Amino acid sequence: MTHLPSLLGSLLVSFLPVHSHRPRRFLATALTVAVCSGLWGCAAPALRDAERLTLEGQHERALLLLDNARRDKPADASLRSAQTRQRELTIATLAVQAESARLNGQVLAADGLLARINAIDSDHPRARSLRTEIQRSKRHQILLTEAARALDQGNTQDAENKLREVLIDAPSLPAARALQQRINERNADRVSERNPESAEPNAMSAAFQKRLSLEFRDAPLRSVFESISRSAGVNFVFDRDVKADTKITIFLRDVTLDEALRVVLATQQLDRKLLNGTSLFVYPNTPVKQQEHQELMTRSFYLVNADVKQAQTLIKTMAKTRDVYIDERLNLIIVRDTPDVIKLTERLIASIDLPEPEVMLEVEVMEIGSNRLNELGVQWPDTIQYGLPGVTGQVQLGQRFDFKATIANPALIATLRGNSGTTNLIANPKLRARNREKAKVQIGERLPVFTSTAVANAGVATTVSYIETGLKLEVEPSVQLDNDVVMKVSLEVSNLIGQVSGPQGAIAYRVGTRNATTSLRLRDGETQILAGLINDEDRKNVQGVPGVSELPVLGRLFGVHSDTRNKSEVVLLITPRVVRNLGLPDAATLRGAAGSFNNPGAPNTRLSPAAKVVMPMAGAAGAAGAAGAAAASKPSAADVQNTAAAVIELSTSGEGTVGETVSVTLQNRSVASVRGQLSFDATLLKSAGTESGSRIDFELQPSGQKVFVLRVLPGASGKATEVQLESVSANLPTGGAVPVQIDGSGSVSFVAR
Repeated sequence: MTHLPSLLGSLLVSFLPVHSHRPRRFLATALTVAVCSGLWGCAAPALRDAERLTLEGQHERALLLLDNARRDKPADASLRSAQTRQRELTIATLAVQAESARLNGQVLAADGLLARINAIDSDHPRARSLRTEIQRSKRHQILLTEAARALDQGNTQDAENKLREVLIDAPSLPAARALQQRINERNADRVSERNPESAEPNAMSAAFQKRLSLEFRDAPLRSVFESISRSAGVNFVFDRDVKADTKITIFLRDVTLDEALRVVLATQQLDRKLLNGTSLFVYPNTPVKQQEHQELMTRSFYLVNADVKQAQTLIKTMAKTRDVYIDERLNLIIVRDTPDVIKLTERLIASIDLPEPEVMLEVEVMEIGSNRLNELGVQWPDTIQYGLPGVTGQVQLGQRFDFKATIANPALIATLRGNSGTTNLIANPKLRARNREKAKVQIGERLPVFTSTAVANAGVATTVSYIETGLKLEVEPSVQLDNDVVMKVSLEVSNLIGQVSGPQGAIAYRVGTRNATTSLRLRDGETQILAGLINDEDRKNVQGVPGVSELPVLGRLFGVHSDTRNKSEVVLLITPRVVRNLGLPDAATLRGAAGSFNNPGAPNTRLSPAAKVVMPMAGAAGAAGAAGAAAASKPSAADVQNTAAAVIELSTSGEGTVGETVSVTLQNRSVASVRGQLSFDATLLKSAGTESGSRIDFELQPSGQKVFVLRVLPGASGKATEVQLESVSANLPTGGAVPVQIDGSGSVSFVAR
């Protein structure tokens, strides 16, 4: 049978009047290909298997299958066309994946995909373009790493030069923009140090970190400020409404000047305004004086993910901001208030302006059905006529002797028929949905229904409405912080059963419907099967001679027995895959002081742990006129020990499961500000946030804490790794650098799920 197409081609050509062997061979080959493709489909198995692999997403295997088939049959036109299409589809799919990996900073993954493209066609235009882009991305990563290292070392100019080279090629690169923001903040800090008048109104200089002790009993307020001025070298200017003769009793030891001033001003209902690095303006803390002396600033926030109206409501509720303007077209919000309120607003917006989670839903719907029909028996005539043959209408009774009995021809019909079949209808959509938003799929047809309406003096008006049948699926996912997905699933399968005739020729349809609604919670990558929507129909019908046709065995000789069995079941398989989860900001953004009820964002009056209160700060009566003194104190032994080295405590969750997350906690145990990079093995871990690569920049404020969440990759099962800190530097509030001591362990081990 395999040689039949070639044999048929040779026989057909042998009858042609061709005198040359070459034309004969050419025509034989052409006819063989035509017969093979059109009648027998010699390449059909390879094409069917390649199409199946393509639908399953295995493009490279499909291309390899077609390449092998083409090697066996180089002259097959259908294989050549399918091979060309599959090659382009495979390269396009790999190129899209490589470009996505490159944009996310996963250069190694993009390199691997490029190698697979080169194995198919290294000279393809998309391969050449992708090769150039990956080389540029590698160069960008090197420049960004060098720029970040230079910035950590304090060489801002070198960092700006290297960053500028990256921004020229890729101005929207997220890592470059983040580094640019760090450089801008560093430059702003330096401008504030050189020009105190350009700093924020409440930014305190190093002079206010001097430590001192206060011991006053019923002393005039003027005397207290004079003593502080002489001992700390700070100037005070008073509003005319400040009552300088007010008596104050206060006993504080080993506090900073900033802490002492906050306590004194809070107890006397006063507020301050920074004039320069060593001068303060003191005024009554009343609404009128606040409006008169407090300096305001504006800040514009371009929101990326949050809704600008919700952000406006949040700011007005929590920060009690005075002036807020929003622009829905630009998703912009502009705030005008005090620096303290602006800082609080920044934290509030940073906590809500986060990208929404997204999930890819892989859905497979199958309707598995089977039907069987058996008809067996003899069909007897159901009517017998008695009368004159061939005569219709009335006849004379005298002709009754000529009457004859007749039946329809044929007299007997033997029925022997059996039908069976199976159906397997599959819908395999892939949906990408945002968090808490419905995704809908509908596959089927719309049946038209005509409706006629009689209108007076206008005749009959006919309208058309449609009935939708087929598959309708609605899924509303909700991505949880632990990568579980809660889904509300609604499935409806409807099919046409039959038609119903109505008045005046109208037609309606009988539609069968099966639906299910449920809510379930699945892990990332877990598949859930929903089945049991079964339609089972079993019919038995007997048509024949009454009574006799219903006998168990002999009845089939006197009638036709029909057995019909139809059964179908709808099965739904759904698999959620989290594309992006919610990247929570660091702990410094999620928590912090919020001021008082009447003064949101204002600094609190709490003292540092080293400060000691000898007596309650009150205006209780004592020995009248007994005044104490204010003296600057030297740092305690504990402070000297704390500032000798910045101590960073590193800890991890210890063990991680493949597909889950591990946490890394950094705790600053010193009064210095610490910056550096958290490094890890990118083949085993990746950041669960928006950062990419194997390093994450961090900055810890004095006594601050940060928690990093890393996701365990599939290849980490059974392995262990070490999370480390690199390029770490520490600076005291006075500007001096101190060494960094790292305590704890960054060891993490991995187990399979």
